[in-house]
Amino acid sequence: MENLKETFHFSTEWTGCLLHGTWLANGPRFRVLDKYRGTEITQVSAATAADVTRAADIAAAALERGAPAPAERAAILRRAAALLTERRQSFTDAMVAEAGFTTPDAAGEIDRAIITLHLTAEECTRLVGDMVPFAACPGAHQRLGYTVRHPIGIVCAITPFNSPLNTVLHKVAPAFGAGNPVILKPSALTPLTAALLATVLLDAGMPADFLALLQGEGDTVGTWLLAEPRIAFYTFTGSTRVGRIIQQAAGLRRTQMELGSIASTIVCADADLGRAIPKIANAAFRKAGQVCTSVQRLYVERPILETVAQHLAQAAAAFPAGDPRDPATRVGPLITESAARRAEQWIADAVAAGARRLCGGERQGSVVQPTVLLDAPAQTNAWCQEAFAPLVSLQPFDRFEDAIAGANSTPYGLSAGVFTANLERAFQATRTLRFGTVQINETSSARSDVMPFGGVKDSGFGKEGPWHAMREMTEERLVIFNP
Repeated sequence: MENLKETFHFSTEWTGCLLHGTWLANGPRFRVLDKYRGTEITQVSAATAADVTRAADIAAAALERGAPAPAERAAILRRAAALLTERRQSFTDAMVAEAGFTTPDAAGEIDRAIITLHLTAEECTRLVGDMVPFAACPGAHQRLGYTVRHPIGIVCAITPFNSPLNTVLHKVAPAFGAGNPVILKPSALTPLTAALLATVLLDAGMPADFLALLQGEGDTVGTWLLAEPRIAFYTFTGSTRVGRIIQQAAGLRRTQMELGSIASTIVCADADLGRAIPKIANAAFRKAGQVCTSVQRLYVERPILETVAQHLAQAAAAFPAGDPRDPATRVGPLITESAARRAEQWIADAVAAGARRLCGGERQGSVVQPTVLLDAPAQTNAWCQEAFAPLVSLQPFDRFEDAIAGANSTPYGLSAGVFTANLERAFQATRTLRFGTVQINETSSARSDVMPFGGVKDSGFGKEGPWHAMREMTEERLVIFNP
C-alpha cells in the first residue's frame, strides 16, 4: 500500500466506493493489476446491493433538493479543470499502470478531459429551449409558446477501460451540468482513475450528494443498477452485447449507447498519401488499437495498394511496442493478456487462411506488435470481428461503390474516413456511408470533444459531446400562454 501512495499520490482510503462524500469499503475486494507487469497495484472494495440502493436514495434526495444554479455548476466544472491540470501527474501514473497507456496516450487523455470540462461549463448557462411559431397556425397567432429544459433525473454512467478519464467526463460532466445527480460505475479494470476524478470533482465543489462512485463488475453492480427503478437515464460505452442487456432492462427509460464498431477508412488513388499514411498509422495503433474508432479495415484503390501497404508497414515500425513507462514506447499492452492472446490467434488464423502479414503480430505477455495484414479473407475474425488490438487489414478496391458497400457491410456504423481529392466522391461518401460520423480526408478515428459523437445500427444511438449530451439528459417541457 505504501508503494501505491508513493507512486500514484493515491490515498488508500479511495480504494472503495464513494457515497455522500464518504469512502466505504464494505464489499468484496477485487485486484487491480499493472497491465504491463501483471503485478497487483492494489485491491478495491466493490459495491454491495445495499450500496446501490443507498446511492439511489442519496441521489433521489439530491434531485428533490435541486442542483446548484447553472453559473455555479459552470464554476465547479472550471475549478475541476484547474485541479485536473494541477494533478495531472497522478492521473498519468494511474493510467500508465492500470490502463497500460503510454505517457503520450495518458497526456492526450488528460488534455482532452480538461477541454471536455471547459466545454461543459460553457453549456451550463446556455441550456435553453426554443420559441414555438404559433403564427403558423390560423387563429393561434396570439399565443406565446416556448420550451424549457429540466433535469431528467438520476443518471447512471457505466464507462469503459479504454478511456478511463475523458469518456467518464463525457458522461458525468454533462449530466451534472444539466442539473442531474450521477451514479458512476467505471470499468473494474481501471477503477483508480475514476476514484482520482471523483476526488477532483468533490474538491472543486460538486455537492457530495450529486456524485456516487460504485466500483465493481457489470455482472453484479451493473445488474443491481439496472434493477434500480429510480434511475432515469443510462449512458453507456462498451460492447454491443452489454448494450442490448442495458437497453432491455431500461424499458421506457432513456439511454445513450456508444457500442461496438468495425471502423473503416477508404484511401483513393488521388489521396495525399503523405498526409494519409501517418494519420492511418496513428489511428490504427494508438492506445494499442483499443479505440472503438481505430482503423481496422483499410480499403485502398488498387493502383496505389502496394505503395500504401509498403508505407504503412514502414510507419508501423515507428510504433515500438513494449513497456509504457519507456519513453520510446508508442504502443503499450492490451488490457489483459487474454486479449493479447486472442489478437495473436486472430492474426495467425488470418495468415493461415491466406492473408499476407506485412509486419507485426508477435506477442510478449500482454503486448502485441503493431500488425498490418493484406488480403485477409472476409470470413476471418481479423476482418469481420472487432479486433480492439493494434491490427489493420488492407483490401483493394476497383470501384468506389464497392469500397462503400464493404464498409457498410458490417452490423456497425460508428465512424468512417475517406481520403480523396475528388469532391464528387467525397459527397457520394457522405450520402451513402451509413455511419454516425463520416470524415473526409481524415481517418475514422479523429475526434474533437465539441462534436456530436455516436453511431447507428449496432454501434448504438444518442450523442456524446457536451452540448448534445446535456440535451439528451434533460426533459423538454412546453409552456404556452393563451390570451
